[in-house]
Amino acid sequence: MGKFIVTSKGDKAVTMTIRIDRDLQEKYNELANITNRSRNELIGMALQYALDNMEIKEEE
Repeated sequence: MGKFIVTSKGDKAVTMTIRIDRDLQEKYNELANITNRSRNELIGMALQYALDNMEIKEEE
């Protein structure tokens, strides 16, 4: 029988705390129920989308 080999997960995830408006939290709760994804996963996806599509405009 072969060995049971366990390797490091190498998870890059971190825990952070933020404050958001209660209405926004409720919208993410509803979206999580509809999509069968976790609220955390949806917020992570939204943050990544914002970074990928952000344009920084210089002040004139």
